[in-house]
Amino acid sequence: MNIDVSAFNTSPRLQEKLRSFGFVKTFETEEVILTENAFIKAIPIVVHGLIRVMQTDEDAHEILLYYINAGESCVMSFLGGIHGDASRVSAVAEEPTEILFIPLDKVELLIKEYPEWVNYIFKLYHKRFEELLDMVNAVAFKRMDERILGFITTKVHLTGQSILKITHEQIANELGTARVVVSRILKQMEQKNLIEIGRGSITLL
Repeated sequence: MNIDVSAFNTSPRLQEKLRSFGFVKTFETEEVILTENAFIKAIPIVVHGLIRVMQTDEDAHEILLYYINAGESCVMSFLGGIHGDASRVSAVAEEPTEILFIPLDKVELLIKEYPEWVNYIFKLYHKRFEELLDMVNAVAFKRMDERILGFITTKVHLTGQSILKITHEQIANELGTARVVVSRILKQMEQKNLIEIGRGSITLL
């Protein structure tokens, strides 16, 4: 299987094993990869692209948990799959994304035979845990304008694009707030020359 797995921070031997075990799927922007309460049959590793992971509360309000970059996997999917639990998160392609899926039985084989695979998973778990702590701290202690600016800055860093194709509604959904609040704060940020607002886009200045 000719898959470019150079983004995977693993040895060539393990990369070759992942190629032989996995199967590839591609997803377009905003295409749903995983829904909440779905049972996980394979662990995703992003070959290229970007995924955002969300959670929904009882009132159908969504909040962004973290992003998954090229070379990374979803720890929530890994833990849920190994324990046979239904997913507690949803995953959506932030941009055109290619994913290598590793079937669960192969994942268990990798755990037994490749210590570096276990190390890879633990490193991702540590990174995701820190990101979730940052998210909790932001919700609990930061003003909404700080959260919005941080959100825009993070998106620019992840996508490599200074102009983000995103609506006020999308920002509100991902941060778990109201669109009118986002629109008001974005206008204030534009007046301070922090951003420039376009039709369906935001430019970080």
